[in-house]
Amino acid sequence: MLWDSVRLAFTAIIRNKLRSFLTVLGVVIGVAAVIAMVTVGEGSSAQVQASVERLGTNVLVVRPGRVRMGPPTGEPAPRFDLKDAAALAELPIVAHVAPQSNGSYSVVAGNANTSTQVSGTTADYLVVQNWALAMGRRFERSEEISGTAVCILGQTVRATLFGAGDPIGATVRVRGLSCEVIGVLTARGAGSFGQDQDDLLLIPIKTMQRRLKGDNEVGSISVALLKSVDSATGIRTVQALMRDRRQIEIGEGDNFSVTDMRDFNTLLSGVNSVMAGLLSAVAAVSLLVGGIGIMNIMLVSVTERTREIGIRLAVGASGGQVLAQFLIEAVVLSVLGGVIGIALGLALAWVGSIFLAIPFAPSALVVAMAFGFSALVGVVFGYFPARRAARMDPIEALRHQ
Repeated sequence: MLWDSVRLAFTAIIRNKLRSFLTVLGVVIGVAAVIAMVTVGEGSSAQVQASVERLGTNVLVVRPGRVRMGPPTGEPAPRFDLKDAAALAELPIVAHVAPQSNGSYSVVAGNANTSTQVSGTTADYLVVQNWALAMGRRFERSEEISGTAVCILGQTVRATLFGAGDPIGATVRVRGLSCEVIGVLTARGAGSFGQDQDDLLLIPIKTMQRRLKGDNEVGSISVALLKSVDSATGIRTVQALMRDRRQIEIGEGDNFSVTDMRDFNTLLSGVNSVMAGLLSAVAAVSLLVGGIGIMNIMLVSVTERTREIGIRLAVGASGGQVLAQFLIEAVVLSVLGGVIGIALGLALAWVGSIFLAIPFAPSALVVAMAFGFSALVGVVFGYFPARRAARMDPIEALRHQ
């Protein structure tokens, strides 16, 4: 008997192709939206986590001025200099210090040119950032002291200027300054905000100050604490030192900021999780709407097929058999929609991961839940039309035709 109900359900689905397509479409959209949104959200979270791991542990960033929203107010805060970085390096809790002075410049090599972020720093920058070299070497101490014109390229700059060729030993011009390429960084891809981290060129900080910017200022200082030191202790110690060096009186506010990069990335991960949850909720509503669509179309189907239902009941079919037929139709349509929706959702998530430059991180649990929910939709929303069909009086059903 069950097989007969299944056969009749499939026959009805095939016979009414347009109605079946419209029924399936609602579930497809809902399931695809859920999977695509959740997968993109997981990929974004994975990217943030990778950024945290690349930063290493216990990394603080010290910047002049307070971090505040809106336009700047009052006098700008005094900038840092290399003496501030040297003082931080002498703290017993500090492992490495990397001062930075940044600017955007045009870089030329032969007939190729690009505009990129140029960062004046030290060899410790690669240690603090946990960034390895793909080829070449780091700055030597003598080059940092003398301000030698040498540079290390990010992968994007390397590809733009030299293609797949080996740039080591070649010369690039940075706003008229000729620099010898001594190294190439490993690729990192997009950062937490989608920026290209490989679009970068590093030079010794004194080279940046003397030959490009013409000042002694340091824009920010990255501080890597010893592994045994917690970030809260590190922040307090750094703040105390900088307040003393900048002669800030007791009761006065700081004119600098100390940021724990792990806290920043934790906050960003939380924001990503909230956004992914909201988008998933919206997608789940789409699936709910698809279920309501199944119920409406199945109710219409019951109305259109009252004569068929009446004949089946008149020749001895039980109400349970009629209920099973219509319920199987609804479940088959919703499961079919779930399968198509899963494929479409994964495809959309894959395209989205490429477009947003984030990892493609599908979750087997999410796929299983979406598929299970699509089947549940068929059972729940298909039950009411099926029950209505099963409770029809055969004489009344035939009379209406």
